[in-house]
Amino acid sequence: MAIPDYQSLMRPLLQFLADGVEHPLRDIKEHLASHFSVTAEERDQMLPSGVAPIFTDRISWARYYLQRAGMLHQPRRSVYQITDAGRALLREVNGKILSSHLRDRSAEFQHWIDGNRVPNSAGPAEPPTPSEQQSTPEETLANAYQSLRRAVEADILARLRACSPGFFEQVVVRLLVAMGYGGSLQDAGQAIGRTGDEGIDGIINEDRLGLDTVYIQAKRWTATIGRPDIQQFAGALAGKRAKKGVFITTSSFSAEARAYAGSIDYKIVLISGEQLAAFMFEHNVGAAPASLYEVKKVDTDFFEEE
Repeated sequence: MAIPDYQSLMRPLLQFLADGVEHPLRDIKEHLASHFSVTAEERDQMLPSGVAPIFTDRISWARYYLQRAGMLHQPRRSVYQITDAGRALLREVNGKILSSHLRDRSAEFQHWIDGNRVPNSAGPAEPPTPSEQQSTPEETLANAYQSLRRAVEADILARLRACSPGFFEQVVVRLLVAMGYGGSLQDAGQAIGRTGDEGIDGIINEDRLGLDTVYIQAKRWTATIGRPDIQQFAGALAGKRAKKGVFITTSSFSAEARAYAGSIDYKIVLISGEQLAAFMFEHNVGAAPASLYEVKKVDTDFFEEE
């Protein structure tokens, strides 16, 4: 079963608390996981940002909305109890509890939602309220980030495919150095593009001390890289008595090419155009930060009274 959205969690959460007893958050999580048959693998699935498990995040927001609307309260840290308003909500609403139900029954919750609306030059903005969307704020933010990232990576790849072979070699140098290979930029720059024979485009140190070397094949191509290209590269490694190589391209690799690279004794890493753009994004090569948003949460320890 798929991980339930945060609104689907609100009724079972309130029903679990309907006995009026104070329940710790860990028991609430276990009950909801059992109620929805959430597997261990699903409980481990992370948000795109990697900051928290999806299931835990959705429980947190279901609990937060209910608490904000006065349907439950927190007598002490990580312990929750239903309120009279929460019991009334269970009686009055059949089926799934939506954030719109909270809005209709809680002036404080409605004021909080309205207060989060941001005006613009065209007049009051009307972003989707929690009742109109299934994602939590963290998921919305993370998904928006991923959309922006994919757009930037697509732009990077398009520019790589249009650049000159010489500039592409420089990009490879800068990326490998940014990833910790090749020692200094000057040393790496002297290595890449220097050989150009027997299927080898360059040699770079694996570490700053030069304890081992990695042979590079960098191809600014649009056609799919097939098995013969990888075989040729493997033969070039054998001729150099080398064991490690990286084949970098602006295109992609066929299934046969990947299968062959994984079946031989040599360690050949295949980096496709999409992977190359992703690495460049991660290491700020050809990509620069435009805006920074610091996401914060309440420091619960700060509010603990002795």
